[in-house]
This record gives sequence, C-alpha cells and structure tokens, in this order.
Amino acid sequence: MSAISATPKKNMMLFSGRAHLELAEHVAKELDVTVTPQSAYSFANGEIFVRFEESVRGSDAFVLQSHSAPINDALMEHLIMVDALKRGSAKRITVVMPFWGYARQDKKHRGREPISARLIADMFKVAGADRILTVDLHTAQIQGFFDGPVDHLFALPVLADYIKSTRPDTNFAVVSPDSGRVRLAERWSETLGGTPLAFIHKTRDPRKPNEAVANRVVGDIEGRTCVVIDDMIDTGGTVAKAVEVLQKEGAASVIVAATHGVLSGPAPERLANCGADEVIFTDTLPIPQEKRFANMTVLPIAPLLAEAIHQVFEDGSVTSLFDGNA
Repeated sequence: MSAISATPKKNMMLFSGRAHLELAEHVAKELDVTVTPQSAYSFANGEIFVRFEESVRGSDAFVLQSHSAPINDALMEHLIMVDALKRGSAKRITVVMPFWGYARQDKKHRGREPISARLIADMFKVAGADRILTVDLHTAQIQGFFDGPVDHLFALPVLADYIKSTRPDTNFAVVSPDSGRVRLAERWSETLGGTPLAFIHKTRDPRKPNEAVANRVVGDIEGRTCVVIDDMIDTGGTVAKAVEVLQKEGAASVIVAATHGVLSGPAPERLANCGADEVIFTDTLPIPQEKRFANMTVLPIAPLLAEAIHQVFEDGSVTSLFDGNA
C-alpha cells in the first residue's frame, strides 16, 4: 500500500484577545464551546506576548478581537494571535473583528495620505489570516482590501427589530447623518416598513478630524419619530448636532441607532444631553459602565456573530442570515 487514507475531521476552536473578553464569552456560550485558554501579557516596554495552552494543529480557528482603545495595542495583539496560530499549524484562520480598526481611513482625501484600512487588511494577510468576519464596515469597498473571503455582517436586523418591538405603531422617518449613508438608510426604511427617508446636509473639513457642521434637513420629518442611523459614533458631535437640527425642523422625537459605540472623550456627556429619547448601540465594542447613561441601550451582537461563525465552520451561507441581501 503506497498511501494512507483518512476521513478529515473538523475541529472548531475559538480564541479571544483581551480587548473584549465579555463578548468572546457570550459568543462561546452561543456556540456551546469554550474560549481556548492562553497566556497573554505585556512586557514593561509594551511588547505583547501570546501563547495558547492547547494544541491548535489542524483546527478551524476563529480569533476574535474588537479594535477598541487603546486601538494599537488591540490590533497588535490580534495580529500576534494570528501569527501564533499559523505557526501552530492551524488549518484555517478566520479573523473575527466586530469593529475594523482604522476603517475611516479608507481613501485619500489629499496627497501624501495613507489608506490605513488597506494596510490593516495587508497585515492580517501577511500574519496568516485566511478570511475575515466583520460587522458594519465604514464603507463597503473595504471588503476588497483583503485578498481572501470577507464576511460582512449587518447589525441592522438587531437594531431595527428592537426599535420595532419597543415602539409599535410609531410614525417613523429614517434619517441618514450625511449623504454617504443614504443606501443604508434605504435598507432601514425597508426593514421598518417603507418609512420616509431624510438626510442631514453637513460639511466637514478633512484637515479637522471629528468636526462636522450640520446645516439642514433634506426630507419630510415633521411630526415623526426620527431614527438617526450610523455605523459608528466616536466623539458624538455629529449626532448631537443632527438631533438639534431635527428638533428644530419639527421632529416629534429622535432615536439614535449605531452599531459601534467608540465613545471617545466627551461623547457620553454629549449624547446624554443631546435631546434624543434613546441612544442604541450593539456591543461590538466594550462600553464600560462609566460611559453609560440613563437613555443608552446596548444590544448583544453575540448571537449574530455566533451564527455567522457556525455557517463558516459548516461551509454554509452567511448571506442567508440577511435574507440574501448581505
């Protein structure tokens, strides 16, 4: 006999960085697995060390890390974990990044600027990633930056189902915070039953990050409950100004819904005092208790991530999670 035949076995293993262990534990519970134990620590000079305590040889590895602040530490740890899995002979490595760090830097506004979102994709490819699973990219074209499969999940069903269930028979209008989110607003409108659309006309100086001027509302929102939607909220300035403009234009009330709660600096205070009835996030990023306020709601993203991981592991369809619209 010149060869040995064997039936290949599939073995899912879930790994987590230290940035958002709570989310990893929730995903593990949904999948009925445990997070693989590891040693991870930082040296005095900031260098990061990771070693997995179990064999990863031949595994279908899913390595989860949210790129939260301090973002460079979270990102570097994620890359080091992927490298360790590659060198440990994992069969396939899927990077699960609920929030893609540096996603806002997806194009050049002026000369001599980086395209950092592409750099992130390149680094994961070099580290050994076979595919990426992420939630609500800042722009869809980032999927093409990675030379391999990218499963782009949408938090819209999670957010919209909550709004519909808590506010039945409400007269909604979906509001995009700028013209670039109109396509997303259209999907929200369909999900909420064909509600009217509007967007905030605003101007932004590319030389001044986190600053925008909300000018006026384009669309009919008078007397309606406005749902302001976005992929992320960082300092909260844009959203706070949008809420103010909508109230001046006659909105009955305003709800803010965003996937990623970055919430840097003054964001919690701004959002708490902006006049919105409710501010809704998912927990793709950790939101500590000191950043929460009375009218904030944080919805779990773990069921969606777990189902997507299960579909990838079973070679199923991730698109089917979104009724074929992913």
